Amino acid sequence: MVIRLAIIGGSGAYDFPKKVFGRLKRSKIISTPFGSVPLHIFENEGFTYCFLLRHGEKGYSLTAPFVNYKANIWALKELGAERIISWTGPGAINERFHPGDYVIPDDIIDFTKNRPNTFYDNRGLGFIRQNPVFCPEIREALEKPTGLSDIKTHKGGVYLCTEGPRLETPAEINFFKKIGSDMVGMTLVPEVFLARELEICYGSLCYISNYAEGIKPLKYEKGVLFEGTLPAHMKESVSSAMNEIPSVIINTIKELSVYKRDCPCKDSMLRYKVRGDIDVDWRNWIK
Repeated sequence: MVIRLAIIGGSGAYDFPKKVFGRLKRSKIISTPFGSVPLHIFENEGFTYCFLLRHGEKGYSLTAPFVNYKANIWALKELGAERIISWTGPGAINERFHPGDYVIPDDIIDFTKNRPNTFYDNRGLGFIRQNPVFCPEIREALEKPTGLSDIKTHKGGVYLCTEGPRLETPAEINFFKKIGSDMVGMTLVPEVFLARELEICYGSLCYISNYAEGIKPLKYEKGVLFEGTLPAHMKESVSSAMNEIPSVIINTIKELSVYKRDCPCKDSMLRYKVRGDIDVDWRNWIK
């Protein structure tokens, strides 16, 4: 069976009861040249899609720098994925953004350092334009379900990706703010770029999980999540945003069913095909 739609679940994905995503049809392990990946196939109101847990099957067992991004994207392509919708929980840099808000990002700044970020090592491939970074069709499809939600949604924002797993220093956040970042996280790179290399559309829904360091004068709190960068009175807002993510993304999948995939993502490797550097079998592109 070819599965054309995929969800990459971010923080908290392992805590959701599987039934919120629909009927679990089957789970399977996909072997790739980069490692094995567990995937789950769901059906919901006639739509079939694949679900991948970015940070581990049973709890947060993998921090962002150690996620096997190449294996994950290869596995989804192997299953037939043409579109990926992910979610992630960055911290707010832009003071218009607050914990519990949604953001549909439209651009990205890459400050990762050590992650394998291309399938085309030692090849003359991969010189791909990154505008738009996120699939415009997925971004547009995300707007309707979020618009029906009570969660405040920002249509557009620059996501800056750091290496992690440590959080950022106040000086780093100050610098990131000056160069135009709206939020900071650790997961969308190289995921978004690897998807583009295999001509998969990619879009993401961000829920603001905290304030980035130094944005608000928040007291250090021992032993709590992010040690005080999430104000106590906003924890309920963040939980509400998290709890609505499955329904927002599933409704986005329904919205996407009317789109005919007329976007740049699907043709990102076209000039290499026209030139005769690669054939139509994507597996042959990677050596």
